[in-house]
Amino acid sequence: MDHFQYRDGRLCAEAVPLARIAEEVGTPFYCYATATIEHHYRVFADAFAGLDPTICYAVKANSNIAVIGTLARLGAGADVVSAGELKRALAAGVAPGRIVFSGVGKTADEMAAALKAGVLQINVESEPELDVLGQVAGSLGVDAPVAIRINPDVDANTHEKITTGKSENKFGVEWTRARAVYSRAAAMPAISVVGVAVHIGSQVTDLAPFRDAYVRMRDLVAMLRADGHPIERLDLGGGLGIPYGDEVTPTPEEYAATVKSAIADLDCHIILEPGRVIVGNAGVLVTRVVHVKEGAMRTFVIVDAAMNDLLRPALYNATHAIVPVTEAAAGTELMEVDVVGPVCETADTFGTGRLLPAMKPGDLLAVRTAGAYGAVMASTYNARPLVPETLVRDATYAVVRERMSVDDMVALESFPPWLAAPDKAAREAGG
Repeated sequence: MDHFQYRDGRLCAEAVPLARIAEEVGTPFYCYATATIEHHYRVFADAFAGLDPTICYAVKANSNIAVIGTLARLGAGADVVSAGELKRALAAGVAPGRIVFSGVGKTADEMAAALKAGVLQINVESEPELDVLGQVAGSLGVDAPVAIRINPDVDANTHEKITTGKSENKFGVEWTRARAVYSRAAAMPAISVVGVAVHIGSQVTDLAPFRDAYVRMRDLVAMLRADGHPIERLDLGGGLGIPYGDEVTPTPEEYAATVKSAIADLDCHIILEPGRVIVGNAGVLVTRVVHVKEGAMRTFVIVDAAMNDLLRPALYNATHAIVPVTEAAAGTELMEVDVVGPVCETADTFGTGRLLPAMKPGDLLAVRTAGAYGAVMASTYNARPLVPETLVRDATYAVVRERMSVDDMVALESFPPWLAAPDKAAREAGG
């Protein structure tokens, strides 16, 4: 369910025509619908109402402070994986006591920032990290609230690049070593063990791996408590998948039922870290047709967005629905085309063999379900500036990240002392 629908033949975000934003802001740009973000958060929260969990939005899915702030005002906490995401969450109004700091490679400075901010807990991924955290906490004179992330060796049946719970993945402590690591942590000064954490991957569309992992964590909690560890919290991570097309995926209610059945009567405070399921289909990438090229084998619709703006198709072979911003009339003949960008990579392809009405330069297309892992993964490859992000509420919109310019990018760079800067007049003359 989303709030991008045609009204009088114009694709709108809530009540704002996307063509209006394109005219005023330029293309490409991202657009997010507040109503969709709020709806999905409430549906997810309602599904778990009986457990009264702490819901920490996974900031890595979309780290724009306006998006985080929208969720914070609904009561969401934040799951962060870097000092930068921590700063964004705090700037967006998330209470420090509702922030979980995750991530496999935290630096000592990041640990210190988290402890000084007063986060809810730090999810420790390894024994070396535990040692460093103990040193950092000791130097600050505080106790670090710790949940140790366990790798349950469960295959999430998702894309190989976003699975995180198998034994060969870099994440977490092997579940067979968990009791030894907890015993070690309990003996460390400045470390306060408060819970167990697990996260098996992203875009998981089968509930069975969740069930397997959570049952394993339930049994582990029982063993740890028998060893004398006061396990108060169970962080179940995130990863619930969403439909990018016509595929059927589990609902939050079905996911919640799986959680409840796996951890029944455990008496732990539950932490959940949804990301994609909240913001995925709350966003679109709007792009303009530059050329239509008739190739020997294919027709190419070349647009002004590129893989640097939306990396998922190139990185994951991901499929996103692509629709015209102006609705085609009933009975319009559709053409099979490839929608591609201008970057000098064959991977810069948004969709192959797509059925679209005849396109011409200047027409607008919307790449759907681009609210998660879209703008947040963008780069400046080919010296292409980062594009704007906009947020709609009802009949109004705001630019929540300005378009970067090439001059902005160049201004961050400089010549070293051994290279004389080119003379301005010579540069302008092309000399």
